[in-house]
Amino acid sequence: MITRITLLASLATVARSSQPGAPAPVAAPMRDLEWGQINLLHTTDIHGWLGGHMQEPQYSADWGDYISFTSHMRQKADEKGVDLLVIDTGDRVEGNGLYDASNPKGNYTYDIFGSQSVDLLCTGNHELYQEATVDREHNTTVPKFKHSYIASNLDYIEPETGNQIPQAQRYVKFTTKKLGYSVVALGFIFDFDRNANNSVVTPVEETMKQEWFQAAIREKPDLFLVIGHVGLRMKEFEQIFKVIRDQNWYTPIAFLGGHAHVRDARKFDDNAFAIASGRYFETIGWMSIDGIKKKSASVPSTEATVTFRRRYIDNNLFGLHYHTGLNETTFPTEHGRNVTKMITAGRKALKLDDSFGCAPQDLWMSRAPYPHNSSIFSWLETQVLPTAITNEERKDVPRLAIVNTGAIRFDIFQGPFTKDSTYLISPFVSKFNYIADVPYAVASKVIEMLNSGGPVFNGALDTKYLSIPEQMAPSRFFEASLSTANEDEDALPIFVDGEASQKPLKTDDPELIGGYTTRDDLGDDGDDAVHSPIKFYAVPNCIQSKIAFPAPAPPGDGQTEPQPQDPEKVDLVFVDYVQPWVITALKFSGGDYGTDDVKVYTNSTLTDLIAGWVKENWKKDC
Repeated sequence: MITRITLLASLATVARSSQPGAPAPVAAPMRDLEWGQINLLHTTDIHGWLGGHMQEPQYSADWGDYISFTSHMRQKADEKGVDLLVIDTGDRVEGNGLYDASNPKGNYTYDIFGSQSVDLLCTGNHELYQEATVDREHNTTVPKFKHSYIASNLDYIEPETGNQIPQAQRYVKFTTKKLGYSVVALGFIFDFDRNANNSVVTPVEETMKQEWFQAAIREKPDLFLVIGHVGLRMKEFEQIFKVIRDQNWYTPIAFLGGHAHVRDARKFDDNAFAIASGRYFETIGWMSIDGIKKKSASVPSTEATVTFRRRYIDNNLFGLHYHTGLNETTFPTEHGRNVTKMITAGRKALKLDDSFGCAPQDLWMSRAPYPHNSSIFSWLETQVLPTAITNEERKDVPRLAIVNTGAIRFDIFQGPFTKDSTYLISPFVSKFNYIADVPYAVASKVIEMLNSGGPVFNGALDTKYLSIPEQMAPSRFFEASLSTANEDEDALPIFVDGEASQKPLKTDDPELIGGYTTRDDLGDDGDDAVHSPIKFYAVPNCIQSKIAFPAPAPPGDGQTEPQPQDPEKVDLVFVDYVQPWVITALKFSGGDYGTDDVKVYTNSTLTDLIAGWVKENWKKDC
């Protein structure tokens, strides 16, 4: 397939971004969108980033710009005589000050997101962690999108009655606007088991045995459309594909997934294809489907050649203008401008630009090896945790403090560290628990077990859930292993794939800005903007700090350096999220501990501790 690439290098026509203070997008060579009979625009794992990226030009458009974009794309579809659907596959909450800094959380974002016309949407796991979030989703988002919201394997527990009811409709059958194709759409979440008590997630395999599902797959649509908060390489989509395909040999099936925070596309067979569209409102996914044949209940399915195409659109005004053929003057719609104003007002009311201090350097999640002085995890381990993890009653007791790397969600950029930054980095409400007076010989083995995984951990306790979501992608996305401090950095294992291009920062090539260089089942031409690749490194599942340990002993005979001393016992302190893994690791390390031995060490969240440390240690004036 030949892809047209257009080089637009003039910066003079590039519009400023909509949000005050956001960087202007940077021009890049562009690949065109390829239209089909049915076309899908897709977002996933937005995590509250509705204001766009304030420090990254690639992703600096906001939700108001996206509303303008979808409006123009619907108009283009009408002009072409084809169909267009707008879809979101969950994790709309947690991860950005616009959501997390308000009381109640999401006080601004529910209205902002709800201003978009969305044809189909489903739930992510972050909508389910807290009871209040589950309630808000059920009572606000579901009614707002009553005819679009699908919850094939998710139920809600009514607080008044205790009744278990579907969160939303189980599936939707509809006819497309222009070409009149019949579509059966389902909406799933993966087999998530850390949900709040007012929600119930039924495993996909069990759901598919239910009468309604068996009826749905015996419909005779022209297309099955499966949306889900599911990684494309996870078992759940594979299960759904096999069951639908066993019943419908030739019917096209389109999957739209998420959760893994990567750009990806997967081919199941010639007539079944899936796309995932990144994270944090960096990416607008595009899938087009051609060659669909209409059929009816009286006409059996026959084999046909269906063509799926995909594009990963960088979320900036340069690209949005390019794909619509519009400019700074003609692109914004009145509705889009109004939503942009809502975002600006919300950010101002929450004081998200207030600075706590000035970051002296960039600190990377994956763009620097671990350990390294440019690694955000090394910074946490050696600087933040040793002074921030305190309990006045036990401040003199030696302690090991464990934080999973998945608790960190974004990089720190050199310059102002703002109120918004704290939520971008660690938005979760997790607190710190501890087990007192654990023999050091036992406690010291825990971190190694958490990072090595193995047969000790399986099923719901798979250690992959401790690390950053991006490392849940298939091995071909991650050609990296953990590095050691004394390796030559040029020789360190790296990956330049999938997630490896999510941050548009420094690059050695002056002609291309660093960014996505995605490889998927269709090749390496999926990104709409042509980028230079960025090196990324794997990270461990967890990091650990030794705090208040005995002072090193003086050098002995034949020694030139003071010798570390290990305490007899320590307090084992950990983010509460990792508690099930820690207790399991302790049992296999020779420690007989259970949940009754766990106490609260501090009610401060990791977010609180990071913000407090920055205020104390980084200069306020940049």
